[in-house]
Amino acid sequence: MEPRNQTDASEFILLGLSEKPEQGTLLFSLFLCMYLVTVMGNLLIILAISIDSHLHTPMYFFLANLSLVDFCLATDTIPKMLVSLQTRSKAISYPCCLTQMYFFHFFGIVDSILIAVMAYDRFVAICHPLHYTTIMSPCLCGLLVGVPWLFSCFISFTHILLMTRLVFCSSLKVPHYFCDLTPILRLSCTDTSVNRIFILTVAGMVIATPFICILASYAHILVAIMKISSAGGRKKAFSTCSSHLSVVALFYGTTIGVYLCPSSVHTAVKEKASAVMYTAVTPMLNPFIYSLRNRDLKGTLRKLVNRKITSSS
Repeated sequence: MEPRNQTDASEFILLGLSEKPEQGTLLFSLFLCMYLVTVMGNLLIILAISIDSHLHTPMYFFLANLSLVDFCLATDTIPKMLVSLQTRSKAISYPCCLTQMYFFHFFGIVDSILIAVMAYDRFVAICHPLHYTTIMSPCLCGLLVGVPWLFSCFISFTHILLMTRLVFCSSLKVPHYFCDLTPILRLSCTDTSVNRIFILTVAGMVIATPFICILASYAHILVAIMKISSAGGRKKAFSTCSSHLSVVALFYGTTIGVYLCPSSVHTAVKEKASAVMYTAVTPMLNPFIYSLRNRDLKGTLRKLVNRKITSSS
């Protein structure tokens, strides 16, 4: 059959999480609940940090940005899947597919770098407490957040430019529930080596490098904590890091497997399971992970909810 380029390939067919129609209602109910919890949880975190002046510190500034990115990452992928499950329409136009792919990688890259930035913030707070406010100045905090957004914009746009040069074969069925790079590349009948090299290079920059920085930060943090004489001081220092370490494990545990492992070990089922973790599960759990062990944030959220209940009654 004559290969079709991007103008002929007007749409892709997203096969979704399951090709069994009888599972559609269950999946729709499950992911709708997860998405609503994600939206409410992350927006509450952002609102609480915005209105409470006591939380206007670098740590909460980074957390608010992470919550915004998690909200956007989930919104880029989950609503389209919910519509497909409800309407049984699995088609997505080529421009919409590229748009979804762009924003998925845009927010995913920002997410990865922000998690590393938060590790650096904890490193400065624990290893250099006397100089914390001087080092973590508003200017530096702005750069630590702004640069990842600009860098991610450039990288994601390059991914899309490289995708537009590909020619696709007769089958345009994507064994996934959203448009991601690897499943789409498998549909191309032209050479994708440039795309794959760029994917590995970017993965090294935005996944492996931040992860190494996180490991280095926590190695210094561990040494500093061991030097604290009191057991109470060590416990307090560990508690400030435990939430972030949980997020690190959730996020990097899945993304490293998807983007840094050899493609020969990938299967459609593994890719979809990993994608569910970092597009649905992690954004949903992050607000709970950070708020449950944070007394200040938990107190502000409680006041916010009580104020809403009082005003409604």
